[in-house]
Amino acid sequence: MPRELIRAFVAMVLITIVFGLGYPLIVTGLSQGIFPASANGSLLERDGVVVGSKLIGQQFYENVIGKNGKPLTVKGVVQTQPDPRYFQTRPSATTPPDNAEASTFSNLGPNSVATEQEIAGNIRTYLALNMGPDRKPYDPVVKSAAQVPVDAADSSASGLDPDISLANARIQAHRVAAVRHLRLAAVDSLVAEYTTGRDLGFMGEPGVDVLELNLALDRTGARK
Repeated sequence: MPRELIRAFVAMVLITIVFGLGYPLIVTGLSQGIFPASANGSLLERDGVVVGSKLIGQQFYENVIGKNGKPLTVKGVVQTQPDPRYFQTRPSATTPPDNAEASTFSNLGPNSVATEQEIAGNIRTYLALNMGPDRKPYDPVVKSAAQVPVDAADSSASGLDPDISLANARIQAHRVAAVRHLRLAAVDSLVAEYTTGRDLGFMGEPGVDVLELNLALDRTGARK
């Protein structure tokens, strides 16, 4: 009996060392050597400071300014709105939006009133953002819900998708070009540069990484 216990203990120690220490160290070492960027979370930097990950969506908002010229607060919470200077990512179901610690999706069905209200709200926000100060749409083609891309109306399964569809990006390009006083062709060129193809050439749809695209926009000129 003592001999069997000793053997079991030795086996447990060996297995712990091999699979609990050795295997993770080998995998970590190989990943850091072969693809360090991916192994470290595909982080993106600006001026040497990490500003996000190309794998996690990010909101590009600005403070709502009240009549007193200061940020508007409601019950102590600063109110924000989409910043028209930047491309906006797709809606997020996490709290707060694009919270990497709370990846989630809705279990509500397509006939749910809550789902209908959420999608309707996202569509209103998208259409309002496409409306210029002169009450004319930046992209004249987009005037109603029928022209709003699906990924601008509904959240992704994870609530963290960093990409938007090419159709979504091309619509937003009109606004970004107008607000930043850039040529639409120049903004469209950036969109094309940061568009990724289908996975393995046939799965999924092309996507545009919003964070990378917005960083490229800031590099093209002053961050107005």
